[in-house]
Amino acid sequence: MENSEQKKPIILSGITPSGMLTLGHLCGAISNWVKLQNSYDCYFMIADMHAITVRQQPAELRKRTLETAAIYIASGIDINMSKLFIQSHVPEHAQLTWVLNTYTGFGECSRMTQFKDKSQVHAENINVGLFDYPVLMAADILLYQADLVPVGEDQKQHLELTRNLAQRFNHLYSDTFKVPEPYIAKVGARVMSLQEPTKKMSKSDANQNSTIFLSDSDDVIKNKIKRAVTDSGSEVKFSDDKPGVSNLMELYHIATNKSISDIELEFEGKGYAEFKPAVADAVAEYVKPIRTEFEKLMKDKEHLTKILQQGADSARGAAFKTLRKVYKKIGFVQF
Repeated sequence: MENSEQKKPIILSGITPSGMLTLGHLCGAISNWVKLQNSYDCYFMIADMHAITVRQQPAELRKRTLETAAIYIASGIDINMSKLFIQSHVPEHAQLTWVLNTYTGFGECSRMTQFKDKSQVHAENINVGLFDYPVLMAADILLYQADLVPVGEDQKQHLELTRNLAQRFNHLYSDTFKVPEPYIAKVGARVMSLQEPTKKMSKSDANQNSTIFLSDSDDVIKNKIKRAVTDSGSEVKFSDDKPGVSNLMELYHIATNKSISDIELEFEGKGYAEFKPAVADAVAEYVKPIRTEFEKLMKDKEHLTKILQQGADSARGAAFKTLRKVYKKIGFVQF
């Protein structure tokens, strides 16, 4: 008898709720997640435990956590297809991290580039959690027996540690964890800062005019784009030596789905005075339905919290199964 329901590969990903999500998050991560839902068993978390490695205002963290969940849903994450949950609602993340800490070398964590970088930025608060961040990330992934993990350049080192820990534990105790592979998405649009177009758009940029937030109003988006840095000359051409205009062309491509060559043809013989308002209008129109749905979700926090509770209950089923297996293998008394 044929197995009518083929088991889908598992994918896990998440974003730290340290600020309102941006157009960069939408294009670089969430849009890809939405596409993955049909082919994969997806776990999408709001990584609030990772957030507290840097000092947070409690009320602000609560607000940003719910906002991040609302943006996920407004952007197309389907709660009937994917598990959407807050990391701290699944205590198995912390429990597995402690076990994995005892299999992680001090030298392995101290070599992590992100720890070195963040230690410089947050020199007043170099805490053990910041040092241990990659082990918590390993627990996030291994708890759900993830086959694949979407990773950016800055997380490749952490995934390599995750793979090493899985292999080490499996070698000592027999197969327990699936060894995850990186999921390399097709190269999508890379959204750069509106004020420093050689830098990625960031939710933590001190200059708010550099970033398009998914909660920005139409007028705010249009004003930010009209003030965006351009380059010398006035030709609308995609080129390495024209990072400002190239970034605006990328935004226009995202918003309209027109190819870069078609955009160059559309604005041939025209200058920035015509190009920038067209980009502004298109991007505002693109973000509008997401913002509208986001605002609707944020008006009913009780409903949003219920969605997250259901997601956590579902995620805990898988997490508990893995943790129970780990506890048994290392010799903890079961009940």
